[in-house]
Amino acid sequence: MKTVTLLFLAAALAVLGCDSSPKKTETNSATSGSTEKKSSEAAVDNETGRFALYKMLPVAHIWAADVKPVRLESTVMGGSDGQEGKAAFWRCIFGSAARQKAETFTWSGVSTPDNPKGVNHGPEDSYNPANRSAQGFDLAFLKTDSDEAFKVAQEHGGKQLLSKNPKQEIIYLLDWDPRLNQLNWHVIYGGSESSAKLSVVVNASDGKFVHKE
Repeated sequence: MKTVTLLFLAAALAVLGCDSSPKKTETNSATSGSTEKKSSEAAVDNETGRFALYKMLPVAHIWAADVKPVRLESTVMGGSDGQEGKAAFWRCIFGSAARQKAETFTWSGVSTPDNPKGVNHGPEDSYNPANRSAQGFDLAFLKTDSDEAFKVAQEHGGKQLLSKNPKQEIIYLLDWDPRLNQLNWHVIYGGSESSAKLSVVVNASDGKFVHKE
């Protein structure tokens, strides 16, 4: 009798052991999936100016077929310092001569309440294509990307600044210079143009140093 009782107890323990193992595995799997999802949402993509511009361009063409970029600029965001010619947020003003309108499009590599990841845009504004200070440019002139412009700027004072402050923020501005009739990158060592410690202008077509501002 004792033998039979012991056999029943052993069988019951074995069943309980089998039931508890899968439940633990399912819980671990669900936790792992949740962690991976949060990690993916929190990830920050840093890209060059040309990459971001070409992401915005198709959407801008839907808005206006004759659209041209007028001014492309980066913003320090998502923990990115803007070094190496890459940023997590880029903004571009596009102008349409036919519509006499301008619209700002953005590319974001980080998700925020105001700007989800990807391409977004703002409201329309008035635009005068005859205004030389807001002249749209042809993409054929953009042969040098922001990462290459960064390397040139480093050789003209940037390297010294980063050696003193390795966390120095850098922003980038791309626009057309009507006086020189050329497209330029402005590599700005600072969180804004007004707070810049150094600003180096690089020709966006041939990648050569132009001057310091």
